[in-house]
Formats: sequence, structure tokens, C-alpha cells
Amino acid sequence: MTTSLRPFILFAVTLAALLNARSVSAEVRMETVMVPMRDGVRLATDIFRDDATKNSPVALMRTPYNKKGAKAVAERFAAAGYVAVVQDNRGKFASEGTFFPYDNEGQDGFDAVEWISNQTWCDGHIGMWGSSYVGATQWQAAVEHPPGLTTITPTATFSSFYRNLYLGGAVRLSLISKWASGNSPKPVGTMVTSDWDRALLHLPLSEIDDQIGFSIPWLEGMLTHPTPGGYWRRLDMTRDITELKLPMQHVVGYYDFFSRESVNNFVRMQRHAIDPETRTQQQLILGPWDHGTIGKSKVGDLDFGPHAQWDAAGATLQWFDRHLKRDPKVIATPLVPVRFFMLGENQWHESDTWPPTGFQEAPFYLHSNGQANTRSGNGRLDRTAPNSDEQADRFQADPANPAPACPVTDKTPLHAAHWAPVEQGLIEERSDVLVYSTAPLTEPLSFAGNAKAELFVSANTPDADWIVKLIDVHPDGASYNLAVGILRGRYRESESHSKLLTPGETYKITVDLGPIAAQLAAGHQLRIDICGAYFPLFDRNPNTTEGIFGKGTAIATETVFHSSVKPSRIILPIGVKVGR
Repeated sequence: MTTSLRPFILFAVTLAALLNARSVSAEVRMETVMVPMRDGVRLATDIFRDDATKNSPVALMRTPYNKKGAKAVAERFAAAGYVAVVQDNRGKFASEGTFFPYDNEGQDGFDAVEWISNQTWCDGHIGMWGSSYVGATQWQAAVEHPPGLTTITPTATFSSFYRNLYLGGAVRLSLISKWASGNSPKPVGTMVTSDWDRALLHLPLSEIDDQIGFSIPWLEGMLTHPTPGGYWRRLDMTRDITELKLPMQHVVGYYDFFSRESVNNFVRMQRHAIDPETRTQQQLILGPWDHGTIGKSKVGDLDFGPHAQWDAAGATLQWFDRHLKRDPKVIATPLVPVRFFMLGENQWHESDTWPPTGFQEAPFYLHSNGQANTRSGNGRLDRTAPNSDEQADRFQADPANPAPACPVTDKTPLHAAHWAPVEQGLIEERSDVLVYSTAPLTEPLSFAGNAKAELFVSANTPDADWIVKLIDVHPDGASYNLAVGILRGRYRESESHSKLLTPGETYKITVDLGPIAAQLAAGHQLRIDICGAYFPLFDRNPNTTEGIFGKGTAIATETVFHSSVKPSRIILPIGVKVGR
């Protein structure tokens, strides 16, 4: 059922008032110590304490992004009765050693937690907080089972780095390449490229680090191992996390590239944790954000209203009060397993599970007269399955001119693409984009859960990509992406095994669109866009047999069928009941 936000808002206001009152009287001071790891390397660690607070629970952050950036939140935690500890990761900023992404975070995390648990100011209860890489340090420390670790709050992060970096066999190219350029040691005299469009278009992928400006062996390794398995084993904690006996608060936004991983981690823990009590102590906060806008209302081209504003630090404090302080007043309030934001309606709802109950899968079928190219074409979308052999739609996917993830303008070059909602009009004018739209809705359409597309397709090349975008078309004609999925043809049966296409043969493929909850108001239209690239957020498919080390490309003619025997469709979890 729909749950009123009034108690939640009143609690947040009361909590903020209490925290502000405490911060006025608190005497928080900070000291920096060098904490030794098991191999003797020392990590720079800031400790924030209120001298009046003795033997307290501890909030720990381990970060590669400079511990100084967490000062304000750490002071807020200390003013609320915690000892806040912020540590630079190995080889970063004031810490000793050499930084290699994720390589030492498990053992260093264990050592940091163990060191804290032995301090006189620690009461033996330690929680970790932070997002992205900082969230991953929580998982990596947790699976080492350090003494004293009581809870974690992994925000917008992974338990399997492969599943975060790859989707449907395609790699999140600009994300990892740009991150690598800023988080790898640069030889003296080298500079990062200023021509990112050229660098990201370079083939083979194994040479992109040279295009960036210097050798980055770990980046080359990640880009040249496109299937899960041995190379990725050390960064795959999927099996390990279900053995943990820790309460966890999982936070992510629909537009975040971590959305699938974060949501699935919550589901794994709630359904499959070995410890029954642990299953009941999981919470998912699923908001309207992308990776850089958690807690904000303005995301990309859209503003999701005041309810989208969310106090991340305040929510972490409330979580710590429940599980570290064991505050009776907080514990008296039953834990809500899932809070999810419904786009369009712009309200929060609650559920016991994800996907939420009260929604059922419903198909929306693709139709056209064989000319669905561009938004001016004759592509249609409705609930009726084709009852005849409708003419199939075709487009050409040219790796030299890939369909962009975001519109390219003088102010927004190709490499500036981001994951947030953006008006799709310019992209939908391209002839290599198929567009299928419903008639304007006569009543609101609500859906919440995991969306997917089931398509009947073929290509005249031995490989090709299919990108499916779920779109909300506003009454003024502006169209905004809600969700996106990608599938590389050679990985249609399994991401673990490559199997080339037979040119001209028809395949039924399933494209995962990820978690989504939205309400399209009356007058809006539901739309599906299909194309052959989502560049540079994902790498281009060269459409050849050469594989990851190849330089050659081929233009693929891709076909999407929609007939009585090949009924391509999108499947949405729709319903009239929201949440529990």
C-alpha cells in the first residue's frame, strides 16, 4: 500500500534538529595517526572524537579520494556520539604504499577494523559507511570477518566487479577509462589526453591506456577479459556475502551504473543469507539518482521534486543508532525493508521485498509497417500481440558512427555522456534508431520491478549489439530515458561463453533493463528505442569475428521482427497497487 511520508519527514526533521543541537555543544577534535598494516605499511587515519564521549561505537570510512573530503560528515557523526575514523587507502594521499585498485582493501580493511577494536575509545561496535569505491571497501573488509565489525552501509557499489563493469558482454568503457586516468600513477612528464573522443574510439581496446597517455596494466587487463571467471575471481564476493551475519543498508539510484549490483546484493542477503536473523536486517533505499546525485532532486535533465532530496548522512546515522548504539527509540520503529521512489509520481513507497508486491508482468508488443526508424517512423507499441506477419524493421549499426548514449552538441561532446535522464529527441532523429510508442495514455500507467525486453532479431554480421531504452514521452513531445539494457550477440546464451551469430539466422534474445519504478501520467506515452550502440558509456561492437584484440570493424544490418510467430515485446511489472 502507499505509505504516507509524513512520519518519515517528521522523523528526519527531528533528527536534524537533534544533530544540530548536539553539534553546537559538542567539542569535536581531530587527530591524525599512521595505522600500521600487517606488512608494515602505514595508512594515514583521521580520528574525530568528542572528548566528552567515552567508549563509543565507531563509524569507519576507508577512501581513495582523500580523507579530508569526509571531514564535515565525520564531525557530524562525532557530534552525534560516535568516534568517526576516516582513512586514506594504501598508496593514496597521506598513506604509504602503492595503490592498486581493490587489491589490498580486504586485508587492509580487516587490519583497520581490528586496530580500531583494540582502542580504548571503541566500545567494540564498528560500522562502515560510504559509496562507490568506498562502498566496495566495506564488502571487501566484511568478507574477511574482522572482529568488531557490526554493520555496513554499502552505497552504490558491487559485490562482483565484473558484473559492475560489464553488462550483457559490453564494457562500461568511458567510466573505467576515465577513472583509470585519474587513479593510476603517471610517469614523470606524461599528461592525460585532451582528446577523449579519439581515445575512446580507438581499437583495439587493449591499447586505450596508451591513447590515454601512459601504460595502465590493470586497465588493459580489465578490458581484455570480457567474460567472468578466473581473472575476476578475487573481485567476486557473491558467494561470500551470504555467509555474513551483518545488518546492511543498501542504497542506490535507478540511473546509477551500480543499480543492478546494489539491488541484487540486497535481494541476495534478504533471500539467501545463511543466518535467518541477518535476512531480516537488510534494507534497500532505491532512489531517482545517478552515481553523482544521491540525495539530490535534480538529476540530468529532470527535477524529481523535493521528496527526492534525501539526507544520506542522516540515514546512515539513523542506521548506526539502530545497530551500533541499539537506541531503544529507533529500535521501537519497525525496520522497513524497502523504500523505493516512483519516478513521475515523485513519491516514496515501502515494500517488504524487491520486486515489490502488487505488480504483475505485462507485455507491450512492437508493431510497424517496416519503417520504425526515427521517431517520425511508424513504430507502435501496445498490449496486443501481432496477428499477422508484419514487416520487420532494420537499421545499420556503423562502429565508425555509433549511436551515442547522450545527444552530441557543441557543448556536450561524445565523451561527455552520462547515465542520468536526458532528452532523447536528437538521438531519435537518427536512422539507426528504431522507435516504438504507445498512443497517449488515457490513465496513469504504474510499474515497479525489473523490466526486460524479449526480441526476435538477426544480423548479417557474426556479432552485433542490441540496446533497448525504456522512454517516457511527455505531452510536449520531450522524451526521457527511464532504463536501458544492452546485449552483445555473442553472449546471448551466457556471459561466460562467446558464441558467434550465424548471419541471417533469427535469435530470441532477452535484454535486462534493470530495476525501475515509474508512473507515466495520462497524456504521456510509453516508448521503446532500439539501436546498436550506447557509446561511449559502453564500448562499440566491431561486429566482426576478431574479438577483443581486433582492429577491424564491419557495418551490421540488424533486424527486429514482430510477427505472430516472432512477437518482440517489452515486459513491464505493472499494477495499480504500490508497495505493501
